[in-house]
Amino acid sequence: MIREMTVRGIFAENCYFYIDDVSGAGFIIDPGAEPAKIYDAVISNNWHIEKILLTHGHFDHTGAVEFLSNKLAVPYYIYPDDDCYLTDTVLNLSGNYGLDIVLPHPDFIEDGEIIRLAANSQHYLKVLHTPGHTPGSVTYYAPDDNVAFVGDTLYEHGPGLTNFPGGNRRELEESIVNKILTLPDPTVLLSGHSSPITVAEEKRMLLGR
Repeated sequence: MIREMTVRGIFAENCYFYIDDVSGAGFIIDPGAEPAKIYDAVISNNWHIEKILLTHGHFDHTGAVEFLSNKLAVPYYIYPDDDCYLTDTVLNLSGNYGLDIVLPHPDFIEDGEIIRLAANSQHYLKVLHTPGHTPGSVTYYAPDDNVAFVGDTLYEHGPGLTNFPGGNRRELEESIVNKILTLPDPTVLLSGHSSPITVAEEKRMLLGR
């Protein structure tokens, strides 16, 4: 089961829940704001969150992490290249808005890593390192569900932004072409700030095929 929740801080952002229907265990992906709203959803649905997974280190994707990590007693994970974003308010952009969001002591994920639910190991996400929006941006791919959580690497209207610190247009384009558009055509791409779109639809938009 995949649930989307739009949360609003400085920006609106899509937070996702990846939940096993049978056990109720799962992951939270990119809890960007409104921590009490996210927590209430977890409690009211009797979900058992095992991990918080981050696609990258910008504050609009991490703003609710500290609250949820403490309340749910779960770790949070990020790709090592974005570790510095969690503790640098210039890099994570929170300092621009007087929020100063700092998240020390994350756990780390690796490119190609399989992240399985402890409660039901048949449900898993594969980590794809997709740099460009930030150096450590990742996509979480769920092949059994035909879904990929792409963060801000890609939107329904095209590539993500690269005008923030650490952004790199060439790397972003390579990530999209080599890592995301090579996924099966029916794969639904779930982004941080737009509606879902399939790989096939994105190919037609970006590559004309």
